[in-house]
Amino acid sequence: MPTQSTIALVTGGNAGIGYFVAEQLAAAGAAVVLGSRDPAKAASAIGAIQARVPGARVTAVRLDLADLASLKSSADALDVPRLDVAVLNAGVLLEGPRRRETPAGHELTFGTNHLGHFALTALLWPRLSRGRVVTTGSFTARSAHLDLDDLQSTRAFEPKRAYERAKLAQMLFGFELARRLDSAGSRALSVVVHPGGALDDLTPSRPPVHSRTTGQLLRAVPAGLVLQGKDAGAWPSVHAALDPSIRNGQLWGPRFFGLRGKPRLEMPKGPLADSATGRRLWELSAELTGVDPDFVTAPVTGLR
Repeated sequence: MPTQSTIALVTGGNAGIGYFVAEQLAAAGAAVVLGSRDPAKAASAIGAIQARVPGARVTAVRLDLADLASLKSSADALDVPRLDVAVLNAGVLLEGPRRRETPAGHELTFGTNHLGHFALTALLWPRLSRGRVVTTGSFTARSAHLDLDDLQSTRAFEPKRAYERAKLAQMLFGFELARRLDSAGSRALSVVVHPGGALDDLTPSRPPVHSRTTGQLLRAVPAGLVLQGKDAGAWPSVHAALDPSIRNGQLWGPRFFGLRGKPRLEMPKGPLADSATGRRLWELSAELTGVDPDFVTAPVTGLR
């Protein structure tokens, strides 16, 4: 359990799994900052959390991970003396076949889910250097392939594949960060998690953030044998954020087949265990974002 001074940032904390991560952290006594693109949605999420958690300490900071140029302002606006936990949760999955780009010209899924979090971590490092970075990946990343020669999906774009690759990139980032922390002798921790299979129809209502009808729940009952709601999908992130036994470089996911249940420790396999790709991805991410690749040992205060 956290002390009263624990401070946590949750990117994408206004909706989906991120909302439940924020709610559960607040219920455990942490002071939570929601990182959100939309101030109105952030305000709704804060209200929903405070309605369920008496005395919850929840604030928000505007955060658009797709816009690299805006991230320094967001980091500067984070009115906390330090961060004990950063849960890198926010992400996009595009609908429709059209490839889209961020203001900096990066493919939107990769640019938001991975590059935005990479740059944000560097910007926050002076306040995170003794805390925990919890990187949220996806069960689907296990079967993804990261093409280092085409990270931006310029040769062939398909939304689901781009999402899987971006999530794999996030997880490789988390493991590479852990290796760099070990090499630096740092007290900080980098932990990677995934939520398993989390469905809206199995997720309890949190109006106005999320509403579920009885009909939706009944239709989803068969799926509930192997999948779970987004409230349960938040458990690995909350466990990684708070449990004192967590160790650097670990991977946590749901207990049953990696799809549902309480968190369990997993062994990184396949593409997740590819340290050479993780190291090269780090170097390329630093080039694409303008971040100092050595920010773990030489903290930066902004993008170059």
